[in-house]
Amino acid sequence: MADLILWRPLQDLKKEMDRIWQEFFGKELSIERWEGISWVPAVDVSETEDKVIVKVDIPGVKPEDMEISLMDNVLVIKGEKKKEEEEKKENFYRIERFYGSFMRSIPLPCEIEEEKIEASYKDGVLKITLPKKPEEKKKVIKINVEK
Repeated sequence: MADLILWRPLQDLKKEMDRIWQEFFGKELSIERWEGISWVPAVDVSETEDKVIVKVDIPGVKPEDMEISLMDNVLVIKGEKKKEEEEKKENFYRIERFYGSFMRSIPLPCEIEEEKIEASYKDGVLKITLPKKPEEKKKVIKINVEK
């Protein structure tokens, strides 16, 4: 039976980029924003006529362990998934779940009405609804066709 290997594409990509950078410049690159970040949750961003909707998969994270902020039209979601501590000793054969700090910075496609932002958390999915400013809503212009 073949051994299974955990694939972490973002961490693998960072390691590969660090290796390339080191080869090119001959020294190791230290990116401060990655320090202390253990994992990156998956995000879906969608847009309707009057709002932007962001959904983040963060199962096992308590709402009090999350922080959501908006600055310069960039939505920042930070948090921490704490490891469950048990009294009994366990021998793990496989560990695939992520624990530790995470952060996502999401540039938004338009200006947002900050005072009307709503967030909800259900079944491990954080949903943030960001209403667009009225002037950002798409205007439909009717085209007259001459005969």
